[in-house]
Amino acid sequence: MDDFEYERRFFCREMPPQLDDGDAPTLIVQSYYVHSDNYALRIRLKTRRTRISMDRSTDPLEVLDRCRDLFSQAFVTIKGPAVGGTRYEAEREIDTRIAVELVKRGGDIIIKNRYSVWIDEDGWNIDVFGGPNAPLVIAEAERSGPVTNLAIPAFCITEVTDQARFSNDGLASKPYSAWEDEFERELTERGPQFQQIFGRNRMRHTVR
Repeated sequence: MDDFEYERRFFCREMPPQLDDGDAPTLIVQSYYVHSDNYALRIRLKTRRTRISMDRSTDPLEVLDRCRDLFSQAFVTIKGPAVGGTRYEAEREIDTRIAVELVKRGGDIIIKNRYSVWIDEDGWNIDVFGGPNAPLVIAEAERSGPVTNLAIPAFCITEVTDQARFSNDGLASKPYSAWEDEFERELTERGPQFQQIFGRNRMRHTVR
């Protein structure tokens, strides 16, 4: 088992509506018990048996209670720091009932909808966050090895692959709403940034 994940991550303005096929996305509720210096221990619950709107009024604990019997999978995961689009990750499945109780009893909670789509040769996850991380949208391309020579869709505004504040554990400790204005000023001043260490970036102007 390769206990590493390889991905590149991008800040987006929205989930492109043409990529929503109408089926329920994967609802994810997760709690971080450890999140310091980009090390993390996470409990995650997942289901596609319901569709929850994501905005700043979305309460993760209320959704957890209301949907507790709908979750189909749960995992405990440990993560190391991300370096150059690579991060140590070891994940093991656990009982959903135990996971619900663990999340209710501690850690910092994140809620999001995950849309999984194919664009060209790559599978992409597009995460739409709720609660204090709304209206953040992050798209990530993940492979079994380093993500090089990537076709980057037009809806990806700027790359955040190695920005710890955009990692889920970073968002758990300091939600996006606390620094959204600061980030927008940075983006206006610096413009979009795409890393050049991963081979040739191919920018796609349209997404079907």
